[in-house]
Amino acid sequence: MRFLLLCLVLLLGACGPAPKFNGTDLKDVDWGRELALAGHDGKSHTLAEFKGRAVVLFFGYTQCPDVCPVTMGSLRELMAALGADAQRVQVLFVTVDPERDTPRLLAQYVPAFHPSFLGLYGDAAATAKVAAEFKIFYRKQAGSDPATYTVDHTAGAYVFDPSGRLRLYFRHGETPQRMGEDLRRLLAGE
Repeated sequence: MRFLLLCLVLLLGACGPAPKFNGTDLKDVDWGRELALAGHDGKSHTLAEFKGRAVVLFFGYTQCPDVCPVTMGSLRELMAALGADAQRVQVLFVTVDPERDTPRLLAQYVPAFHPSFLGLYGDAAATAKVAAEFKIFYRKQAGSDPATYTVDHTAGAYVFDPSGRLRLYFRHGETPQRMGEDLRRLLAGE
């Protein structure tokens, strides 16, 4: 009997507290601190300008056949689910295809999902620098001709809290409801 009781105590102790967030907690990482890119609005942007708001940062490209439009659609649903809190959230879409994703194309694509979403771009060197800062993988995959390539890329989204700290990573496929729960916690100061 004592043995069973000891095993039960050890098992319960090993369980630990439930995770605070649905997304992966990144509060202790020492990367993903800054980006400086141009926006589809013709202005230069850095993360610092969005302090006071939660920021969702997604890397993708406009000609992506599946992951990007699905993720952007989920982020649109997230904004709707947040209601009035959506005014305190900024979604940033960073292109990993600077060859084809012109400011004009980004200005058509990104706000089509939500008018507050902002598309960011840089030249090849700026894109590589930001991707390295956020540990983003991306690589061209040849198509049937040089203009029809695809880009393999990391498919999740990063989240910054209102103080500008990188806090969470949402894997591709996370539901808008679960993302919304996490964003509300961050907006409440958790």
